[in-house]
Amino acid sequence: MAHFAELDENNSVKRVIVVNNDVILEDGFESEAKGIAFCQNLFGNDTIWKQTSYNGTFRKHFASVNYTFDTIRDAFIPSKLYSSWILDEETCIWVSPVPMPEDGNVYQWSEKVANWISKPDSGLWEWNYIEEVWQEFTRQ
Repeated sequence: MAHFAELDENNSVKRVIVVNNDVILEDGFESEAKGIAFCQNLFGNDTIWKQTSYNGTFRKHFASVNYTFDTIRDAFIPSKLYSSWILDEETCIWVSPVPMPEDGNVYQWSEKVANWISKPDSGLWEWNYIEEVWQEFTRQ
């Protein structure tokens, strides 16, 4: 099965649909142009479509709602989670400006301090996304 992502006017993915391979085969090979024509026939000639790869063999990542299609990189790029993060040009993944420590501890990114914060060793803890701190878990 082939997958096609519908884009809005800003190249943001609106939805991803599945198209039967029989629809897009041309001389035994998948034709993105045939798939786009098929999608436009179903959803309107003014819609914008790009083929996406379920296993990421092309266009870096499988498209998902709110991903952006980058025409320069010919890649689907996930949403940026934190304003300080930087796009890795090779993988088209957003990465933190400070590498997460690899010491076996559990960490959460804090945009307030622009660094990773380690979960305390003992007890039950949960990450407070508003205050960006680990807080002890309590039943209510």
